[in-house]
Amino acid sequence: MSQQASLLLQPNWRIIDQTSLGSSFEAKQSFAMDDTLCTSVGNSYSPPVLRSWIHHNTVVLGIQDTRLPDLSDAATWLKSQGYHVIVRNSGGLAVVLDPGVLNLSLLFQDSEKGIEINRGYDAMVELVTYILQDYAASFEAREITGSYCPGSYDLSMNGKKFAGISQRRLRGGIAVQIYLCVSGSGSERAELIKEFYKIGRNETETKFTFPTIIPSTMASLSELLGRNIAVPNIMYSTLHALKNLGGKLHNSQLTSEEIITFETNLMRMIDRNEKALGIS
Repeated sequence: MSQQASLLLQPNWRIIDQTSLGSSFEAKQSFAMDDTLCTSVGNSYSPPVLRSWIHHNTVVLGIQDTRLPDLSDAATWLKSQGYHVIVRNSGGLAVVLDPGVLNLSLLFQDSEKGIEINRGYDAMVELVTYILQDYAASFEAREITGSYCPGSYDLSMNGKKFAGISQRRLRGGIAVQIYLCVSGSGSERAELIKEFYKIGRNETETKFTFPTIIPSTMASLSELLGRNIAVPNIMYSTLHALKNLGGKLHNSQLTSEEIITFETNLMRMIDRNEKALGIS
């Protein structure tokens, strides 16, 4: 961990819980939401934010995935399996979201000297450490080869990945995002992405190296810990951790000004997806 003070030590946290909005809440809205909050936090209109969110049966592609030779066929196949497909406004690669996957976003204001990128990642690793203390569980942060969307901040137990972290910086704000596979089958999610890449590559040589998915490298916390864990359990542990660190928690939604910014950001996401996938 960094020798600097933890980013989790904040006097006030704005909590935006969107875990129960249901299937009508789309991932395009989510990424527009984080961009909106980045702007608010970056401009000191908002204290740091914890946003929690869930999406139903959605595969979120990274920008690199749009380089797949047969992206259209691969996206069509995902839709035939009952999944929505979107392209996010940041890097990384394809991930699966469903009701067993909890997404958390930590949004901070960048400092004058700049918050180094690893410090943002470390804050999320620290939060997960506190969360899993309730289950007497420890984990590693390192790249898991064979997982989908591999990165140096993959979180795993016994070589099986249950979470991945990404980061986006915009207008003086920083959004650190994590997907936590809480329940369900990690290997089944990985099988879906494996087939997506198989169809999308279509045995064509590509300049960009897409991951070779090994489904056995992915698991959910419920599978790894051998007990039934639900999203509300992890949410309770998350809020409890921030409160124990001395933060005052304030439940919130977007302000009227933020809604205007959100609508602009959402249109950008819709335009991006129309260009990348030919869909709105």
